[in-house]
Amino acid sequence: MTGTSQTPEAEGQVRDAVRGNWVDHHAPAWTRPYLRLSRADRPIGTWLLLLPCWWGLLLSMVADGQAGWFDVWIFASCGIGAVLMRGAGCTWNDITDRDIDGSVDRTASRPIPSGQVTARQALAWAVVQCLIAFLILITFPPAAIALGVISLVPVAIYPFAKRFTWWPQIFLGIAFNWGALLAWTAHSGSLGWPAVLLYVSGMAWTLFYDTIYAHQDKEDDALIGVKSTARLFGDNTPQWLARFMVACTTLMGIAIVLAAPDGAILELVILLVGPWAMGWHMLWQMRRLKMDDADRLLELFRSNRDAGLIPVLFFAIAVLL
Repeated sequence: MTGTSQTPEAEGQVRDAVRGNWVDHHAPAWTRPYLRLSRADRPIGTWLLLLPCWWGLLLSMVADGQAGWFDVWIFASCGIGAVLMRGAGCTWNDITDRDIDGSVDRTASRPIPSGQVTARQALAWAVVQCLIAFLILITFPPAAIALGVISLVPVAIYPFAKRFTWWPQIFLGIAFNWGALLAWTAHSGSLGWPAVLLYVSGMAWTLFYDTIYAHQDKEDDALIGVKSTARLFGDNTPQWLARFMVACTTLMGIAIVLAAPDGAILELVILLVGPWAMGWHMLWQMRRLKMDDADRLLELFRSNRDAGLIPVLFFAIAVLL
């Protein structure tokens, strides 16, 4: 930490962190740069990584009608793993983007470009988080362990995607929704087509919310040559968001139909309310969209925690029936 003044910048607070967050006000001073690397001061990303895990677990439980204490562990370990792997992924992202982040107003206050930690220290922190996550992963069945190891590939590639494609959000979607595959497999012992469709549904959701998020940086990105769907779509963004919304809800609905047990009409109806209500939430976001209002964009992006929790609620009700 550098400096002793009370301004947010001198204290090391990151510009787009949640104000009043526990990291900036309660965490020991020496831990704050590392917790900021992990985005512990901005929990929305952990939610967006976690929710597809819970979708996959709950839908798998509905599919085979089985529920046990190990599922409680899967549910909890997905939460712990999401914190750790989101933290490791964000730390890796900041290492690879350390030169770019210093040129973007919103990210210049992050720990590496602002000088709070070195790239070497950040890399060590990323490794520590991955190792702890691996200790959790090895409690799962072999197929789930294999999926967890493979997930490191898209995590490693994603930070470079914006350098070579206008669709880096696809790579984010590949990484962020992997938990739908992993949690389904952790419960059932093998992968199934409903999990795959749920996974692709989550990718469409990621394209939706991260396009909204990327509009915050489109001017800086244009200056430094960084690509994104926000820059690609421009004024056509609302039409593309509508397509992603339809793809997300339709694919989730198909996954539900394939997973629901034969003759379980009540469970099927309750399950289908999940994507239907989630679609309405996404439509609400589209109606509030202001592509040049950074505060509104961040507000809408963060609201996707609630959007993703909607299917969790209805999937859980179906499990309890």
